[in-house]
Amino acid sequence: MSNTIKCPGCDKELSVKELRDNLGICPSCGKYFKIPWEYRMNLIVDENSYQEFGGEMQSCNILGIPGYDEKLADNKLKTNQNDAVSTGLCTIDGQKAILCSMNFTFMGGSMGSIVAEKLTAAMIQGALEDLPVIICTASGGARMQEGIFSLMQMAKTSAAAALMEEVSVPLFIVLTGPTTGGVTASFAMLGDVILAEPQALIGFAGPRVIQGTIGQELPPNFQTSEFQLDHGFVDAIVERKDLHKTLSFLIKTHKRVEA
Repeated sequence: MSNTIKCPGCDKELSVKELRDNLGICPSCGKYFKIPWEYRMNLIVDENSYQEFGGEMQSCNILGIPGYDEKLADNKLKTNQNDAVSTGLCTIDGQKAILCSMNFTFMGGSMGSIVAEKLTAAMIQGALEDLPVIICTASGGARMQEGIFSLMQMAKTSAAAALMEEVSVPLFIVLTGPTTGGVTASFAMLGDVILAEPQALIGFAGPRVIQGTIGQELPPNFQTSEFQLDHGFVDAIVERKDLHKTLSFLIKTHKRVEA
């Protein structure tokens, strides 16, 4: 296995250690690389404070799609996870919260029934216990192997986000690249505050599909987090090194004020 990676932004050869030490960002041109969900989680939470729940839940091949069982088994082995999201309790500067981190390495972070069930359970727990919920997204959208069952999860997660709004418990979203498809079209755009990493791909369908459909040239930087910020879909772009302090500030400033 090679110990170097070529940066797609500047073609510079980077050592794995050099990239890791710089938070997965090219020190030469500032290109953001995808990072494992555990790495991002550790950037956000207080040391050793993350306590996972729901990790035993796993998808099944409810539609009997050929090859899906094998694909699930391969991805479990590759990621050491049962599905494409991890949910857990944590503290951020001593403040309790629930953190949900999607894992793009597990079937492209696709949202099947179990991913949505874990996200929904986390939001309901937040609503019941008055705990802010943070969701870090990284997904290609709905999981096609689960058909209509996967598409139904868009409504399910959106209803959970609406419940949090109804009881005035904050939902904070951190969009990372890529965040597309049914995830963008549901809970990922329903946070009280929506943050994004620099250079993240954020959209519904891919640029080539859209351009082919409408037959028009797309604007520069289309579907980047910077483009979404300029057009009002994102509240702020936050660098990785600033995620912890930004989320800490948001939790502090969104606490319920007792009468």
